[in-house]
Amino acid sequence: MIGVFAGTPAGRRSAAELAARLGPDAVVVDGPVRAALHRLWPRLGAAVFLLGPAATVRLVAPLLVDEHTDPGVVCVDEARGLAIALAGGHAGGADTLAERVAEVLGGAAVVSAGGDAVGTSPLDELVELLDAEVDGDLAACGAAVAAGAPVRLVNPMRFPLPALPSTVAADVDSPEWTVLVDDRIPVSAEQAAEWPGHPVRPTEGALLRLVPRTLVVGVGSSTGVSTSAVTTALSLVESEHGFDLGAVRAFATIDTKAAEQGIVEAVEDHGFWNADSALPLLRYPAAELSEVDVPNPDEEVRARTGTPSVAEAAALRGAAELAGGGAVELVVDKIRGAAVTVAVARVRPRGRLAVLGLGPDAADPRAPRVEAELRRAAVLVGLDRDVDRVRHLLRPGARVRASGPGAEEARARAAAELAANGAAVALVVSGDTELGRVTGPALEQVGADAELVAVPGVSAALAAAALLGAPLADDHAVIDLSDPRVPWEVVERRVRAVAEGDLVVCFPGVPDRDGRWGRALEILRAHRPPTTPVGLVSRAEDADQRVRTVLLVDLVPSEMDSGGSGGSGDTVIVGSSRTALVAGHMVTVPPTGP
Repeated sequence: MIGVFAGTPAGRRSAAELAARLGPDAVVVDGPVRAALHRLWPRLGAAVFLLGPAATVRLVAPLLVDEHTDPGVVCVDEARGLAIALAGGHAGGADTLAERVAEVLGGAAVVSAGGDAVGTSPLDELVELLDAEVDGDLAACGAAVAAGAPVRLVNPMRFPLPALPSTVAADVDSPEWTVLVDDRIPVSAEQAAEWPGHPVRPTEGALLRLVPRTLVVGVGSSTGVSTSAVTTALSLVESEHGFDLGAVRAFATIDTKAAEQGIVEAVEDHGFWNADSALPLLRYPAAELSEVDVPNPDEEVRARTGTPSVAEAAALRGAAELAGGGAVELVVDKIRGAAVTVAVARVRPRGRLAVLGLGPDAADPRAPRVEAELRRAAVLVGLDRDVDRVRHLLRPGARVRASGPGAEEARARAAAELAANGAAVALVVSGDTELGRVTGPALEQVGADAELVAVPGVSAALAAAALLGAPLADDHAVIDLSDPRVPWEVVERRVRAVAEGDLVVCFPGVPDRDGRWGRALEILRAHRPPTTPVGLVSRAEDADQRVRTVLLVDLVPSEMDSGGSGGSGDTVIVGSSRTALVAGHMVTVPPTGP
């Protein structure tokens, strides 16, 4: 929700004009500003004040807690000439919102020149998202980014990055800084010929390296191996193969060596010097490791351990466990040391596709994780109406691909293709069932090339239940009567099973398509007492909402809201034997008897 606040009649006229242009998320807040602000603050995604900066600062200062969770705050000066981002410039989206407000009012935007807190910049959140080690002056580079200095971004492995300012790009000329995102150590142009694929050390500006934790080190050893022998072998990963040991995410070995003191101490030492906390030592039985395909099997090792490989197999098996279905690769074949072998596998970076259910049209029921995923995205894809609802939550620099009604599957496939190519993509959908309809095609497209995250919105069932009381506190089911892909025979079996099972049942948005609602009502009346409570909610998300309760015997289909042409009608919740009407609300009563 974008709350638009004004304290004078002229300000309220401007607020109404502004809200109409900002989209359905924008609401002009009535009543005394301070009381309304305190009431709505937890639900606000952003706030615009037509009050001037001094008054706005006094109002919001006691409410600000954390730049990552506070709403973005924008104020407009008395002359309507400036839209000023006061708080949440980067994380809260205030910079982007200020630019939109200025465009609507014909003024100029004043955006934050730096982070909202000392040491905070878009790069800080990037480090957190990547779980990356930092090599270089993060604060100085972040200040350069915030000041609009040219910064070259080098991301050869295509880690999915959120939107960054336009001054941070791969094709920047004469950069003050280069930000390198890679798990390998940059080398000179001459060395790159020996280590193909390794990033080349930049010759212009300063260098900031962000080193994501992508590597799993497999370790095998003889009994009694020393800590120094293991540590020495590990150092060869860096000195002879060019992989940064700061990128190690875990170690792995055969279960019979997991308590070997030299291995345990070397792992602990590495965690102490290279990580904020101890790194895991994964352990696998010989039978499991023997099934891993490795480039250098050894029959002597099989004779001693029961598997032809320990280091390589453990590295690959550990990487596969951490990859969550993504691709892994062996990047360092086994290195032989004094009574020890080590090998390194990599969890390959993959794109990210977040399919986000927006739920009802109002902003206040939107799931918080939806907003977090939108801030993480570099590309937003969706129906133009849905995109307009959340555009203000995007980071500056995020790309938008909006299209008209229909073509849900085409949008899903386009989003999946972008993610499979390494982008961080958010695909927004609305409605209870649409999330499931697009997730399937998207998943087929991305495969192992992108991580798929589905975040459901607040459903019509939950929005209706919140207005009716607590009808879903009992066992319940939700049945979509209008899905054209489901044959009526299947829907009818579901309705009958729920009716016979004495479950509360919710039908979201029930236009009487092909008489389905009438038939469903007949089935329910055959299995439920006439006095069963029924709740009906239409337009739960807006001020014209209609909420009413009746008894099953008194429910008249012709008096229900059909939703109009192509629209969804009433959301209907039919109670069970444990549902009662109390003061017009549907509540669940305890069962009687023993």
